Amino acid sequence: MLKSIYSEEVDNILNQAKNQALNNDTKTVQVGDEVKEIPSPFPSPTDWRDQWIYFIMVDRFNNPSSMPIKPWNALGEEGLVFQGGTFEGIRQKLQYLKDLGVGAIWLTPGLKNCQYKRSYHGYGIQDFLQIDPRFATNKEKPEEELQALIDEAHAHGIYVIFDIVLNHVGNVFSYFIEGKNVESTEDYREPPQLPYDIKWHDKEGKPQWINAPVDKDPDLHPDAAVSPRELCKNEFFRRRGTRGDTEQGGDFSDLRELVTDITEVRNILIRIHQYLIAKFDIDGFRIDTLRFIEPEFAKIFGNAMREFALSIGKKNFFTFGEIWDGQDTEGKIPRFIGRNAAEPGDLLGVDAALDFPLFFQLPDTLKGLQAPKGVVDVYESRKESLRGIISSHGEVGKFFVTFLDNHDLKSRFYYSNPENPQRFDDQVTLAITCLFTLEGIPCIYYGTEQGLNGALPQNATEEEKKLGDLVVRQALWGKPEGGFNGEHPFYKKIADISKYRKSHPALRYGRQYFRPISGDRINYGISPYKHGVLAFSRILNDQEVVVVANTNTEITQSVYVIVDYNLNSQNPTYKILFSNKSRDNRIDPETVEEQQDANITDVDGQRSKGKIRVMKVTLHPMEVQILVK
Repeated sequence: MLKSIYSEEVDNILNQAKNQALNNDTKTVQVGDEVKEIPSPFPSPTDWRDQWIYFIMVDRFNNPSSMPIKPWNALGEEGLVFQGGTFEGIRQKLQYLKDLGVGAIWLTPGLKNCQYKRSYHGYGIQDFLQIDPRFATNKEKPEEELQALIDEAHAHGIYVIFDIVLNHVGNVFSYFIEGKNVESTEDYREPPQLPYDIKWHDKEGKPQWINAPVDKDPDLHPDAAVSPRELCKNEFFRRRGTRGDTEQGGDFSDLRELVTDITEVRNILIRIHQYLIAKFDIDGFRIDTLRFIEPEFAKIFGNAMREFALSIGKKNFFTFGEIWDGQDTEGKIPRFIGRNAAEPGDLLGVDAALDFPLFFQLPDTLKGLQAPKGVVDVYESRKESLRGIISSHGEVGKFFVTFLDNHDLKSRFYYSNPENPQRFDDQVTLAITCLFTLEGIPCIYYGTEQGLNGALPQNATEEEKKLGDLVVRQALWGKPEGGFNGEHPFYKKIADISKYRKSHPALRYGRQYFRPISGDRINYGISPYKHGVLAFSRILNDQEVVVVANTNTEITQSVYVIVDYNLNSQNPTYKILFSNKSRDNRIDPETVEEQQDANITDVDGQRSKGKIRVMKVTLHPMEVQILVK
């Protein structure tokens, strides 16, 4: 029988979480040989900028009981299978993640997908109230295995973020057009006879019912139709076929789109996700395809999660969304996050957005494929677009989760040349250093620390090109050299950078200023050339931390970097806190000097002439330095 979201069982879970908070309850968790006591519900972090996020595809991370079903880096049809990653596999690697410096893990959706589909990625949800047994070692008790992972993560001081979907469900019904069951609606766009007729699927994925018989058949199999049963209404789905049929949206392939501007649909989705917070004691939501739901609903949903979490003692529950729409996303993001003071209404949007505007510039800049000016322009544009939302320059980092690559791309950031595999290793550690020191909440995709470098081969087949994102979805634990090597150079560098970010508050909260540089000590500006030098400061109170990165892959570059005039009035000496390359400590100190009559082109293009304070920085190819007084 399909469950109800308005059941006594759900009420009990919601009320239990509130009572636990009132009673300051705790729970004991076994961590190795040690028993730890943690608050229940688990409190939120004071500020999410204190954390960095590690993004895990559950099916592709680890299975301690067996090797991947197919080759660990399978492409084409082979790569579409469940490889076998489990919650237990993640739990057993929590110490590995803690030692890396991880503050939070973001898990791809673990809710039950259509059991008749190969949706290993988790985004094709059929039952919002159950956990998918295919992600569990014990198929009979997936909820217990997930809860054990969450509890032990909390005992390690690691927060847990669920990936959730508000825009669509799985392949829970078929289309019938002109009386025929059609796999694709591509041939039926003109004229669009919408909405199309549908038939809901039974437990085997076969179309059976024009209307799901939830009221007529109390024994309807829980793998049929969609759960909770309150969603089993035809009018709650757009039924317009694949996206692009109309301006009003449509499905993603076979993922069926909900009508999220219906109040009842919104209320059901809100209650579902409050239930998930209460039941599993999670700490945040990453919201898939957020840009395809109404900004008004984003605000309502964000507030509902925030207020419910507050009621159970989670004072800073975190919500961030995927707002991916080409390179022109900066204007859309403010419609979903924070409170825009220029707009009416009292509601706050979700807390943050994945930083796609920065993603479209940062990786190519750090590989030397485009000038640093592109990254600078993102932040300059951001000052204007968020002017009605942020209250101070340094606060903007709260609103963005920054990243270099993810599960939807055709290649990872790391490029390993088969003829010289380690040639661009320093490029990776340079990029991670910049990611961890720029404004935002950094997010690293699983396997980055182990050198995963998936990319489509030049001789890829048409099928492989169509399924190109499989190259970035490798089964990490099947990596021939070992998937969890604590001595891997990338692992060790990330752990080091993480420690420096934690020990220097300016790198988390500080105001950010991109610094004009000069090679001749006469003319200063943001580097307009490929393979240029990116320089910026993070300033918090009287503390300035300077980050300088040489994106040139072959040439050592010496540049003069402008620093804050007032904070460096005593011409202090800076030292290299961190470099991604081995350095001779005898050449570490960089003394600040005053310079007269410099020609300066600022980040906004304005030109001026006057006194500045600068320091000389010399960087090897693909070297980044973090400099402090």
